[in-house]
Amino acid sequence: MKKIFVVIALSSVMFACNNRAKEEAALKQQEADKQLAIKAVKDSLRLDSFKKAETAKVEAEKEAQHQAELVAARRAGAASSRSYSSSGGSSSSYGGTTQPTAKKKGWSDAAKGAVIGGAAGAVGGALIDKKKGRGAVIGGLVGAGGGYLIGRGEDKKSGRAQ
Repeated sequence: MKKIFVVIALSSVMFACNNRAKEEAALKQQEADKQLAIKAVKDSLRLDSFKKAETAKVEAEKEAQHQAELVAARRAGAASSRSYSSSGGSSSSYGGTTQPTAKKKGWSDAAKGAVIGGAAGAVGGALIDKKKGRGAVIGGLVGAGGGYLIGRGEDKKSGRAQ
C-alpha cells in the first residue's frame, strides 16, 4: 500500500510540475503577443502621425501659395487703380478694383492702460493728498503715464506696436 501511495504522490508531483511549465509557457506566449500588439499599435500611430504631418505640410504649402497669389493680385490691382491728376484738377482711376479696408482692432493696450491708470491715479491722488484737486491731477498724470508704459509693452508683445 505504501508503494501505491508513493507512486500516486510522485505521479501527481510530476503532473503538477508539468502543468506549471505549460501554464508558464502559455503566459509567456500571451505576454509576447501583447508586446507585439503594442508595438504594432505604436508603429501604426507613428505612421499616422507622419501622414498627418505630411498632410499638414501640403496644406500649409497650398495656403502659402494661395496667400502669395492674393498678394500678387492685390499688388496688380493697386498698381492699376492709382489715380493720376491732370492739369484741370480732375482725377481718373484705372480699373474698378477697390482696396479692402482694414478691420479696426479697437483700443490698443497702451490707450486702455493710460485711461485705467489715469482714473486709478486720480482717485488715489485725491484720497492721499489733502488738496483734492492737486492730488487728483498729479495722480492722474502719473497713473496715465504708468498705464501707458505697461500697455505699450503689451502691445509690443502682441505685435500691434513695432
